[in-house]
Amino acid sequence: MKDGFLPMTAAQQRALNAIPGSAEAEIWETVASWRADGRRFILASVVASRGFTPRKAGAHMLIAEDGATAGTVGGGAIEHVVREEARKLLLGGETHLLQKHLTTELGMCCGGEMSVFLEVVEPAPRLFVFGGGYIGQALAGMACACGFRVTVIDARAEWAHSERFPGARLCVEEPESFLRREPPGASDFAVVVTHDHGLDQRIVERLLPLPLRFHGMVGSVPKQRKFALRLKARGFDAEQIARLRSPLGLRIGAATPQEIAISIMAELVQVRRAAAPARLTQ
Repeated sequence: MKDGFLPMTAAQQRALNAIPGSAEAEIWETVASWRADGRRFILASVVASRGFTPRKAGAHMLIAEDGATAGTVGGGAIEHVVREEARKLLLGGETHLLQKHLTTELGMCCGGEMSVFLEVVEPAPRLFVFGGGYIGQALAGMACACGFRVTVIDARAEWAHSERFPGARLCVEEPESFLRREPPGASDFAVVVTHDHGLDQRIVERLLPLPLRFHGMVGSVPKQRKFALRLKARGFDAEQIARLRSPLGLRIGAATPQEIAISIMAELVQVRRAAAPARLTQ
């Protein structure tokens, strides 16, 4: 499973919360905590059991990349095998069904059989929106709804406030200062939609050297060409300049800030899901 992990239903959550100290309730609390922290981990679920087994269907265990765990699928040899399969899966893969006879295959005394389904839970991608104007506001709301962890950066406190950006993290400071303190990483998305072309230029110059998953800047074809010339004059090579996606968004005839945000969001989803067709904006 990729980053579309589905939490329990409300009924399941109420049932677990009704049991003080429920181990299963703690599992789902840990899932929420690890996802909020951007951690990548394995969710191992006992999906079937027969005979005498240490855990029955419905038991869960979490195994993080750094080795941290929560919950258990029974301990002993079965848990050792699950940990080993989790380690392999984190190196490459999405799901794996592990089926073991506890006695004949693992030497355990239980005598039963267990099936454990392992799936990778990817962290929700981070989107950095530079600019808290109308496009940034609409884009942040859509991105939050689509499962991105959104940070909005704008030095204008009258624009960057929680009423305009529910669900997003706000950083009311100069973008250059933010980038010096907290540069985005290789799996992150960054979109430049500020109110000032000079500010756009300074942000882009700081973003392009970073190996982000997505660099984007809103603007017209003439703006993109001028930026490319300026970037070249400042020593950026053709490969770096080509990483800047501008004009930004899929070509849908967008005119209003909300429509432009829709076109940008479509491109972000396309890159996130590695989906065809190829980018349409010219």
